[in-house]
Amino acid sequence: MEVKKVSVRIGNSDMVFETGKIAKQANGSVYAHYEGSAVIATVCCGKQPNEGLDYVPLSVEYNEKYYAAGKIPGGFLKRESRPKDKEILVSRLIDRPMRPLFNKAFGREIQIVPTAISSDMSNTPDIIAMNAASAAVTISDIPFGGPIAAVRISLLDGNYIVNPTFSEIEKSELDIVVAGTRDGITMVEGGAKEVSEEVMLEAIATAQPFITKLCDAQLELRELAGKEKLPIIESTVDLSWLAPVREFAYPLIKKASFVKGKMNRYAALAEVHEQVQETFADLIGEDEDRPNQLGGLFEDLEYEILRSSILNEGVRTDGRKVDEIRPITCEVGLLPRTHGSALFTRGETQSLAVTTLGTASDEQMFDTIDGEKSFSSFMLHYNFPPYSVGETGRLSTGRREIGHGHLAQRALEAIIPSKDVFPYTIRVVSEIMESNGSSSMASVCGGCLSLMDAGVPIKTPVAGIAMGLITEGADYSKYVVLSDILGEEDHLGDMDFKVTGSREGITAFQMDIKIAGVTPEIMKKALEQAKKGRIHILNIMEDTLKTPRGEINEYAPKILTMKVDLEKIGAVIGTGGKTIKAIASQSGAEVNIADDGTITIYGKNAAAAKLAKELVQSIVEEPEVGRIYQGTVKRIMDFGAFIEILPGKEGLCHISKLAKTRVQNVEDVLSVGQSVPVKLIEIDRQGRLNLSYIDAIEGNAK
Repeated sequence: MEVKKVSVRIGNSDMVFETGKIAKQANGSVYAHYEGSAVIATVCCGKQPNEGLDYVPLSVEYNEKYYAAGKIPGGFLKRESRPKDKEILVSRLIDRPMRPLFNKAFGREIQIVPTAISSDMSNTPDIIAMNAASAAVTISDIPFGGPIAAVRISLLDGNYIVNPTFSEIEKSELDIVVAGTRDGITMVEGGAKEVSEEVMLEAIATAQPFITKLCDAQLELRELAGKEKLPIIESTVDLSWLAPVREFAYPLIKKASFVKGKMNRYAALAEVHEQVQETFADLIGEDEDRPNQLGGLFEDLEYEILRSSILNEGVRTDGRKVDEIRPITCEVGLLPRTHGSALFTRGETQSLAVTTLGTASDEQMFDTIDGEKSFSSFMLHYNFPPYSVGETGRLSTGRREIGHGHLAQRALEAIIPSKDVFPYTIRVVSEIMESNGSSSMASVCGGCLSLMDAGVPIKTPVAGIAMGLITEGADYSKYVVLSDILGEEDHLGDMDFKVTGSREGITAFQMDIKIAGVTPEIMKKALEQAKKGRIHILNIMEDTLKTPRGEINEYAPKILTMKVDLEKIGAVIGTGGKTIKAIASQSGAEVNIADDGTITIYGKNAAAAKLAKELVQSIVEEPEVGRIYQGTVKRIMDFGAFIEILPGKEGLCHISKLAKTRVQNVEDVLSVGQSVPVKLIEIDRQGRLNLSYIDAIEGNAK
């Protein structure tokens, strides 16, 4: 096959798509590169369709090879192993905008494998992978309603940058990935440092022309090298038997759909299902396909009833108005021995969030192809046990848990204090106790409260809300934006739109669209409604705990920092580390010294940290005339005693300074090893320290 190539200018470089050279046995393969970063994306499908599937059997397996950046994997086994969190997150980025564009009727298993095989450690491979994956499917013989394309947008010094480098992303106020078709935006995900809704809208608008250009390039490649699409076998099953069932079931399902309470509603719908099966048992007969067809009818009716009620009456299944937030309760400090805890409940969604404070040794290390090894002092983990939805199942961490945790972490990262202000490693864990929609946003709210309960000096409180969308008509001229969506509204609606932020602005943003795209008008309304809901939630959170607690929890480790002159570092360390080891042994605290003279002390408790700091101070501080020290008698001479007042610093207490009356022998007053108070009365020209025992006693007596 002849190599075909197209290129398109995006930002400051060309994104190039090639096919016909690599992985030619796949249904579709595209080699894409952008400067020094490159991805090979392939797509394959099963040989035979699986009839009756009500979902798209799609899997996306993005992976990064360490050789791409000239690295050898760490660990005992020097090969890439299970997917890293980053690879899972990128796989989700690729999956979400592409999945709605596959036809369920195709019925074959589809696997997309984008592999990052070259990294210049400057340009992000995830954006290349998203575009390469779409291009591979577009030119393949697999039916696809795309292409889709994606760009990253950052805001730096007031300017929007398309496909920024890693260094530009680090400095930016906004970092979002925007994906869409030629018709509109279908996915947005990213974080920000409290930017306004107007800034977010402008960033998304900036992305659209580049997405269109990338889609056009993929269509051009299809013209050059595209395969004829495989047929979609349309169902020829006669469903006319369902007509009387539909007529009978519709009013029953409509009534059951508005029963208050998720589990009560599910029970009511199950009862209707059972009633319908009994009533039409003869019609269903022994045909093994008809029970599944009946289940499909039930879902269609629920879809129709829910959407019609919202669009035409403005009433949701739980009775709320379209912009109404479910009842919220907050509680903090409920766990006795954790460093910080909060229970956030919104309707039937509940997060138990727990904050743990650790030391620098607890930081999370990342070893990726993006650059040198990096460390993170803040992490958030999200757990979704099966009991949260009243089910049994395995306790595991899947792609959903990693994705939701990443979104919640991104939401809170913007308000976490810097290490020089708060030198702790922070871990927040959100345990979902109940779920009926937007559990990731409950994790943001609960996580924020638990941070404040732990005494973390966050910059400002942050809350999150999930928005939904119901539309009607090909041009979406009739639509309703929903605040704080339920699980059913997410499943049966057209949009899942999560926004987190403070009173000042947005900190994280995730939008998935199931329709061709949303208009700027819809997006603007959704953002305005989300802001109103976010402020409402923040008001309730602040009624519970307005500001972080003044001190960290008594059970948390105590971290103290201090700075010493560079010439004093050697004295603190000592020969072969003898001095610093002695400080750690005596105090029970860990002491670390940076090259700039910053000393960080990690104590298991406040007392250990305080003692270690005092020991360090005693080494580095200079003797001060007029100050009383607690010294140790080192040597006794006929004319006085040499007393150590600071580590390595001795002074002479003359025999005349031991008492007001004449002292015949120094041993009559002092003995070697004795701890005594002495006052530093003079530092002579030669730097010698002159001490007084009697002045110290009289000073203490006063």
